[in-house]
Amino acid sequence: MADTTTNDSASSSAATPARHAHIPGWGVDRERSSRPAVPMERTPPRLESVHWTQPAQQPQTVEVLCSTERDSTITPIFGSTLPPQGASGGLRRAAFRFSENDLRHWLILLLADRTDMVEGVIDDLRRGHVPNVVAEMGLGAAWKHDRPRLVRKLAWTAGSAVLLCWLMGRKRSSRRMR
Repeated sequence: MADTTTNDSASSSAATPARHAHIPGWGVDRERSSRPAVPMERTPPRLESVHWTQPAQQPQTVEVLCSTERDSTITPIFGSTLPPQGASGGLRRAAFRFSENDLRHWLILLLADRTDMVEGVIDDLRRGHVPNVVAEMGLGAAWKHDRPRLVRKLAWTAGSAVLLCWLMGRKRSSRRMR
């Protein structure tokens, strides 16, 4: 099969706008004055009377965990609403000893999140508030809208718990026999 394209750049460049005019958005990389969307394109205006190129450093009143990839400086503005505390805080500190491209960093952070959840439930119980686990896990909505999946999930959970108890019971009975 023969190639039907021409190599004549002058004739092809003149015919290009007419050939592709029916394609929406064609020519958006043309010079700015001939773009169809130029009247609508606006870059955000610079803030008037700003006297700095970088904002002032926010005072650090709590511990802020920084990545090992940074040069031990934190960004000028950072979040400080919940400093690391308790066992989950210790896990987070341990996670930030590893680089962000290390799987251990992310797995330890996942474990820290789960630990923080358990600490929150314990803290609620200590304050006298019994959490409504059914409502907080969305079991009511799952029962109403996706009952078969919820039943499967509960069956797997119950089966896993029974298997775990059976394995732990076997381990104890084998220790007693020794």
